[in-house]
Amino acid sequence: MKNTKLRHFINISEIESTDLQQIIANAHILKNDLDSNINKYSKLASKKSIAMMFEKPSTRTRVSFEVAINQLGASSLFLPAGETQLGRGETVSDTAHVLSKYINAIIIRSSKHSDLIEFANNATIPVINGLSDLNHPCQIMADIMTFEEKIGNIQGRKIAWCGDGNNVANTWIEASEKFNFELHLACPDELQPSAEITKIAKKKNAKIFLTHIPEEAIKNADCVITDTWVSMGDKDTQLKKQLLEPFQINSDLMKIASTNAIFMHCLPAHRGEEVTKDVIDGGQSVIWDEAENRLHVQKAIIAWCMGMKV
Repeated sequence: MKNTKLRHFINISEIESTDLQQIIANAHILKNDLDSNINKYSKLASKKSIAMMFEKPSTRTRVSFEVAINQLGASSLFLPAGETQLGRGETVSDTAHVLSKYINAIIIRSSKHSDLIEFANNATIPVINGLSDLNHPCQIMADIMTFEEKIGNIQGRKIAWCGDGNNVANTWIEASEKFNFELHLACPDELQPSAEITKIAKKKNAKIFLTHIPEEAIKNADCVITDTWVSMGDKDTQLKKQLLEPFQINSDLMKIASTNAIFMHCLPAHRGEEVTKDVIDGGQSVIWDEAENRLHVQKAIIAWCMGMKV
């Protein structure tokens, strides 16, 4: 029988707003604890074992999660998908059942969101979405934490996305309903975000606006966000770049955002493609804070999933 009390962190849309807000509040606490060298939470997950199973190569996700696990006092175990029996034909459900007997939680980075769901449906441990082809919830939680540090409460603010309507854009759409901010997305017709995710969010009264004109999305925005034009595994990369050229973030676009607007990018970045060097390396850019906050928000997510009090 399925454990209804089991906490997974797979889609922001499935988690209560109060829980999401508490996770971010806890992330601020955990960051301050580390920065102040108090180390109150260094044994929060003592004697626990947490695995990471990644299909795709990773810098930020692997390192930030591995450090997060260690800073909470747990043991980390890295499982490249190609080195498990999954790569030799074992089913996702069998793998979930077996690993649930050995470890206390798992972070999965998957190229197929459906595999992530199947794993969670058969696991008896918390499953955390480290990234899938459909969404990227840990990144958006870190971004919202960063917004709070730099500007304040995100509720009622205007957030602008410009570029590919990819997994990160999908998650911003889910977050707009949960955190009650206005989201404007400028994307080419051929690279729109998930119609299903957008439809569901709008049914819940999310303030989402789609346009093909970057200036419309970015005007008076408090935060301007983009992502790489070509992700791992993408096909027709040259066509994508041609479609996205008019959506490059540059200083002229940043000038029409609000006076104190910040620029976000989850990285890796390609300067001169999705964003100009002067913007991403300029004073409005908060990309290094975003990267740092992945560590702290992921500690808070692990703690929430495992029922640990911060």
